[in-house]
Amino acid sequence: MSIEIERKFLVNGTAYRTQSFSHYNILQGYIAHENGRSVRIRITDTEAILTIKGPSDSRGMSRYEWNHTIPVEEARELFELHQKGAIEKTRYLVHSGPHVFEVDEFHGENEGLIMAEVELGSEDEAFLKPDFIGREVTGDSRYYNAYLATNPFLTWKKD
Repeated sequence: MSIEIERKFLVNGTAYRTQSFSHYNILQGYIAHENGRSVRIRITDTEAILTIKGPSDSRGMSRYEWNHTIPVEEARELFELHQKGAIEKTRYLVHSGPHVFEVDEFHGENEGLIMAEVELGSEDEAFLKPDFIGREVTGDSRYYNAYLATNPFLTWKKD
């Protein structure tokens, strides 16, 4: 079983752009999403991935994740089955110590939201936070992509 362990953070500023060693575009939609489980199609600049995720643990840090690369044409066909809402974002990859932070700059109906996540080998693994890392949102389901697809950031009431 493949368990994904990650922590999520909001991002301050745009320093991640100049610190990144790579970036690419992502379009993703959810074929199914219920009770914390999801089936997702993701199409990037160069590949397509079918992903199945299980529900998160009580802290929102760990969950089952299965990924399978599929032909882009098949992904485009499957994408037509996605539920309401899609996620459009640019992903920047930034080294921080031995880890890589994935910084997602959202577009479309989630414009203005910038989040970073880091994958870990264990829930208590230490990591070095880059200077652009802000408030932690691990476990806050509002920041899950499946939630953002149907409840876009631009519709949230601002505090």
